[in-house]
Amino acid sequence: MTRPDSPALEALADLIAVVARLRDPEAGCPWDLEQTHASLLPYVLEEAHEVADAIRHGDDRHLAEELGDLLLQVLLHAQIASEAGRFDLTQISRGLHDKLVRRHPHVFAAPETATATNRGLSGDSAAVKASWEAIKALEATAEPSRSPLSDRLAAKVRGQPALAAAMTISRKAAAAGFEWDSIEGVWEKVHEELDELKQAVASGDRVHAQEELGDVLFTLVNVARWCGLDPEAGLAGTNRRFLDRFSRVEAALGGALQGHSLPELEGLWQQAKAQIRADAAGSNPPT
Repeated sequence: MTRPDSPALEALADLIAVVARLRDPEAGCPWDLEQTHASLLPYVLEEAHEVADAIRHGDDRHLAEELGDLLLQVLLHAQIASEAGRFDLTQISRGLHDKLVRRHPHVFAAPETATATNRGLSGDSAAVKASWEAIKALEATAEPSRSPLSDRLAAKVRGQPALAAAMTISRKAAAAGFEWDSIEGVWEKVHEELDELKQAVASGDRVHAQEELGDVLFTLVNVARWCGLDPEAGLAGTNRRFLDRFSRVEAALGGALQGHSLPELEGLWQQAKAQIRADAAGSNPPT
């Protein structure tokens, strides 16, 4: 456990002071002083995605840097709210502290008050997760809802990227019984939605086409769930592979794609794919 006089807390205090200085009305940074919660929103999302990318790459140096950038966003939002007298980093930290203690009774309950159920959670991560959700539900103060699962899901996914939100919704709905009997039903739905997208695009109705595109993507997320795949990781991998191949095509053309025929570009694309496969085979020789 981190001690009050630990280097980590000293470093955090120094960082808090730097952020406060950046927002100082007299001696601060003009750009930082202009920022609001709303203007910083794109940076919060960007930094969160960059943290995820560093994790996928297994790059500790990059991960440490990106976590720092994400922490900066937390500190900036806390500073902005503090200046307006709404809340501050102390409230954020104490609120999170109390929530973690409250939702982990199997860890923090005093031995004399720990229930048999709480003691039984130790070593059972699935039971711990179920307990967390049950405690979270009890904390809700809203009026009883006629669509409690939908309401909880709407609150849960409102800050998630659309792809991650689709997976969350799909999993929760399936767990509640809203599910196909087999994956064949999911594939049928994929083809149905693709046909509807084609028809919408052909009609020239962009609003309808946009809706149908969303339906196709959502159904493909269900395919991923059935197959135990991660659509976010899959798409991120495709993005990386595309950029790797595309950069080789660009390099082969001296950085200029204009003026070259589609067959020529396709040929270079296939060469890039073959070279990447050969490089990968060379770095992982058979044993």
